[in-house]
Amino acid sequence: MIIDIHNHADYHGFGVERMLANMDACGVDVTCLLSWEAPVTEYDPSTKFAFSPTSDMPVPFERCVAYRDKAPDRFLLGFCPDPRRPDAVQRLRAAVELYDLALCGELKLRMMYDNPDAIRLYRVCGELGLPVLVHLDYELGGGGSYPWPSYWYGGGIEALGRALALCPETRFIGHAPGFWAHISADELYRTEAYPRGPVVPGGRLEQLLAQCPNLYCDISAGSGHNALDRDRAFTRDFLTCWQDRVLFGRDYFDDIHRQLLESLGLPPEVLEKIYSGNARRILRGGDRIPR
Repeated sequence: MIIDIHNHADYHGFGVERMLANMDACGVDVTCLLSWEAPVTEYDPSTKFAFSPTSDMPVPFERCVAYRDKAPDRFLLGFCPDPRRPDAVQRLRAAVELYDLALCGELKLRMMYDNPDAIRLYRVCGELGLPVLVHLDYELGGGGSYPWPSYWYGGGIEALGRALALCPETRFIGHAPGFWAHISADELYRTEAYPRGPVVPGGRLEQLLAQCPNLYCDISAGSGHNALDRDRAFTRDFLTCWQDRVLFGRDYFDDIHRQLLESLGLPPEVLEKIYSGNARRILRGGDRIPR
């Protein structure tokens, strides 16, 4: 059983039938479809080709629902309203009631992730049993010019750390370059989105995992793959140590994450947790996923 914790509807031209065929080809049994609500001023317009053509939102929740309606045994739903909206909590509660959400995500906004409105939403997620999947990016200077010269999301690893401490009853799933760069105790996160080279042990990510039992890791996208591929000896130890806190995800339609995991010689029980066991344990309703 493989559960992809992180993917999107209408992403890179993958409609529902094409996505199901891709899941079958890559051995993915169940996919969590995450919305991405963001104002048009908060995402790079040059990436719009990759997202839904039906909305100004990059990934409107209703498109995720449409996929789930067509294949309810293959898809789980994630939804994260913009916490800055005054109706955010009400919309989240309604989505749980009407659509049986599995998680809150993807949160990807140009705001500090420990602002009071966000903390309020996270605490409701804890009450409802919803983990919160967050995207972190530092402002590194992407070379663009409109509407922003570069894009940051979340305010960095320390803002996430403060949210973890303020919401101990809420599980958080970290993702993206600004999260995974901290697998190493170097300072490369200040200048590189995808640092390479040997990992320096004792990075901020491991510190937070040790300090905050409510933190989990989503290995999806190029950021997760890059972090695990840069120093495979370290990665094997990292995944063994934190086997209860790591979740398989793709955030695309290739098979590179599975290939990497299979190359590390991990014990079968560790792979089982990463592929599906941890997701079953922390997703709302995860215990209902057929084995």
